[in-house]
Amino acid sequence: MEFYTQNNMRRPVRLSDGTRRFAYESLNRKYGLDTLRVMSVSLDGVEGVESLTALEKYDIAVRRIAAEAPIRICEGELISGAATLGSAIQHVVPAQYKGKAICSSVSHLTVDFETVLKYGMNHVRNTAERSYEKHRGTDREAFAQSCLNCLDAFAVWHSRYLDALEKMPEYQANYENLCRVPFKPATTFYEAVQSLWFTFAFLRLCGNWSGIGRIDYLLGEYLKNDLTDGRITLCEAREILAHFFIKGCEWVNGQFVGSGDAQHYQNIVLGGIDEDGNEVTNEVTYLVLDILEELGISDFPTTVRLNKNSDDKFLLRVAEVIRYGGGILAVYNEDLVIDALVRHGYAEREARKFANDGCWEVQIPGKTYFIYSPFDSLRILQANTLKGYNDSVEFEDFEQLYEQYKVDLKAQVEWIFRSVYRNFANCGVPTRDWKWAEHPPCTVVSLFEEGCIEKGLSYFEGGPVYNVNSPHIGGIADTVNSLYAIKKLVFDDKRVTFNELMAILKNDWRNNESLRQYALNKYVYYGNDNDEVDDLYARLLSDFADMCDALNGRSGYTFPAGVSTFGRQLEWSTHRMATPYGKRSGDVLAANCSPTPGTDREGATAMIRSYCKAPHTRLSCGSALDIRLLPSSVEGEDGISSLVALVRGFVALGGFFMQPDVADVAILRAAQEYPEDYQTLSVRVSGWNARFVTLCKEWQDMVIEQNEH
Repeated sequence: MEFYTQNNMRRPVRLSDGTRRFAYESLNRKYGLDTLRVMSVSLDGVEGVESLTALEKYDIAVRRIAAEAPIRICEGELISGAATLGSAIQHVVPAQYKGKAICSSVSHLTVDFETVLKYGMNHVRNTAERSYEKHRGTDREAFAQSCLNCLDAFAVWHSRYLDALEKMPEYQANYENLCRVPFKPATTFYEAVQSLWFTFAFLRLCGNWSGIGRIDYLLGEYLKNDLTDGRITLCEAREILAHFFIKGCEWVNGQFVGSGDAQHYQNIVLGGIDEDGNEVTNEVTYLVLDILEELGISDFPTTVRLNKNSDDKFLLRVAEVIRYGGGILAVYNEDLVIDALVRHGYAEREARKFANDGCWEVQIPGKTYFIYSPFDSLRILQANTLKGYNDSVEFEDFEQLYEQYKVDLKAQVEWIFRSVYRNFANCGVPTRDWKWAEHPPCTVVSLFEEGCIEKGLSYFEGGPVYNVNSPHIGGIADTVNSLYAIKKLVFDDKRVTFNELMAILKNDWRNNESLRQYALNKYVYYGNDNDEVDDLYARLLSDFADMCDALNGRSGYTFPAGVSTFGRQLEWSTHRMATPYGKRSGDVLAANCSPTPGTDREGATAMIRSYCKAPHTRLSCGSALDIRLLPSSVEGEDGISSLVALVRGFVALGGFFMQPDVADVAILRAAQEYPEDYQTLSVRVSGWNARFVTLCKEWQDMVIEQNEH
């Protein structure tokens, strides 16, 4: 059994043959295809269902899901529980009435697994019972009752697994663990892994896509105690933890082609400090790296939290895993991220707990409702500021152009802010006493978000401690390059008048190839450590952050700035016109905070230097840099040393988040032509990993173009 790599390196073998076989079969769709056998439960036979409220329908659906979803126990599995209803993979609650899903589900969050591990679900139930008594007779009683109903459903599902496992003596350890967890506190590492998985699997079973968060923080103390007391060896612990990762492949099926299989936001964060400032990195951290290195499982996109004090041993292991490719490991600069969160108003102890939302936007796990509002900054420049390249537009100088662009950008940010008001039944600035509008049911997620049960308010209705709506500026490199090209071509070098350039761009550069080549090749654009253009990039992001900060605290949400595209450059390409820096209409342009493909010519170090000139402490939601590396550049000891230096430089220069990937374009092109030979080939897309063959051709071409340059 060989697990795929981008560079023909042989992965190390540490795990047992049975565990490796389980991984191989899971990665090759055995259980994902099985999940598609039963797509959902039905509410068609429920008497009087038409007259029920949305929340009452939801409660019945969750009960039926728990009672009717197929029980699956995989051969040789060391932990049990499975999300076996196929429509959960489609981001809906897997329950239908008259052929339609009753409601959508929840993603972009990481829930509170810590409380389950430390105190158990019985503790959660006690909290829910107190809340019901508190809110009985009020407009929050229905939600409080729903919490109890969903906890009952969880117990039904749990008992079905106990009944199945009790009859199978070969799974005695699984049975004994589930007799205790997750309803009671975990007492050993094995119990903790089972508790974490079973709770996560129930969330998935009900259609929700949660991140895992800081798995080494959650599990590290249990393993340390077991090792000290001689209850377990590191090899045994590695086997158990590997089954957690393998079980996470249960939705791999290859049937949903588009932006890629396996993007279910089940991200993991490793390393960094805890709320007291103590280093978290522990035995679990290294076991996770071992498992990723050996099996190449990309279904838990993993980010390491690094700081200026991260030791060489940890960095070395990170580099060793990155070089196998697949985009499995990314990097946070936790010193800067914590600073950004504190500047935005979080207490430092809270900020130190950060994980992500199941993608890469940072949040405090188990306490945060999160949504982001993306927009295309290049479209604003082209359609609003330059009026679709109308020849009636004129600017006396570059500053006048830039100031008008700021006006148009501010209008977009304020439109996003006004749009959040639809989430409130009534509100008024400057009061913070917001009454939230009724939203679709989401009780299962709300059970695991601090504040929801206690307040009697769901995840969608202001229940969590923090409620975040983040404007995300997209196409930043393209906008900066466009502004810079106009500045140089028109105002500095006077190669062409403003109106002449507008006419040329409106005509998509036709009959002006020499000038297009001049614009494309003469100037040094963002991503090449050119202060002149990088200062414009930093200025624009600072102005954008100012616009968001001015509105922060004026609604029931906080309003932090972020930068992303998440692959939207593909869909945005159909609405974009030719760019002043030489790109034609319809070209697929930059991703996230990365340079426009083809304009970065000075290598990865220059790219990082340009990116780090932005005021990333002002962008507390996040700003991602994608780095593409050739397999040849990370070969041998020199390659590892180069990777370590690259990561250390990123942290030292003040980066926020970096997604490195190792990929060979020749292999990607071969996978396009012969997909049957590359079923497990993984690539980093944008906050998630995807199996390359499950990307549609447009997405595949975009990934290839990004790696070519």
